[in-house]
Amino acid sequence: MQEQIDRFLRYLQDEKGYSGNTIAAYRNDLQQFLTFLDPIVADEMASWADVDGERIKMYGAYLEDRSYAPSTVARKIASVKSFFSYLLDSGVLVDNPTDALDAPKVEKKLPRILTVEEVESLLAEPSKGTTPKALRDRALLELLYATGMRVSEVITLEYGDLDLQAKRVVCTGRDGKARELPLTARALEAQLAYLEKGRDALLRGRTEKMLFVNQRGRPLTRQGLWLIIKSYAEAAGLGPDITPHTLRHSCAAHHLAQGADLKQVRELLGHANIATTQAYMNVVSSLAEETDVVPA
Repeated sequence: MQEQIDRFLRYLQDEKGYSGNTIAAYRNDLQQFLTFLDPIVADEMASWADVDGERIKMYGAYLEDRSYAPSTVARKIASVKSFFSYLLDSGVLVDNPTDALDAPKVEKKLPRILTVEEVESLLAEPSKGTTPKALRDRALLELLYATGMRVSEVITLEYGDLDLQAKRVVCTGRDGKARELPLTARALEAQLAYLEKGRDALLRGRTEKMLFVNQRGRPLTRQGLWLIIKSYAEAAGLGPDITPHTLRHSCAAHHLAQGADLKQVRELLGHANIATTQAYMNVVSSLAEETDVVPA
């Protein structure tokens, strides 16, 4: 039974191209499931074909008894369901015991949305400085809020992806598809200042294709971007829970509050499913009275 788990993990890596962290999470979840089954396997089961829906429901109850968060239980059950779907597709099974298994209900929390005033205070922090780092940080924050890009999309932007004349940036999403995002006047001005007075100073004569670099002239990392956001959020008095994704959420909600339709915002954010975009409508009502919510 362990052999099938190992094959599944190789499939996720070689065929699906999943990241190392994602594969590690699947490995942990499936090994925990196998450990749960171990006493039963020794007595009653010789293969995965012997595992029925009742056994999997018992596993779900076992997880809940161990006081895992509902989201964690849902993820672990989803891992098991994916594994059994793979076994079915591979011909190891003729029936999928998880077909009738309902995923645990997870209460979705509304994302933290900054008010316009809070965004302005955050964006103002790097503007207080004129160092190359401050110019870079201002360009980063303005770009994140103007476009709603993900962390992974921002840190993989290349110098050539920025078209200042056309006032746009070309971003490659998680699905590998490129989308052209317009730059607001403020975001454009911030990029110009960074390119004219900040980037070369950070590079110190090095050649680098990535747009945003750290103070050693190397490509900015995910962790580096998170630390930048957190430092300015603390300086602006916004609390410790502000992340780059907070600006993405705020961008989406503010566009909708200003009157943009769901399709426009979906295209801006690169959502695969419009239902993901629609979730922001739940927080837009609190912003409905705001005006000029997206900087021009």
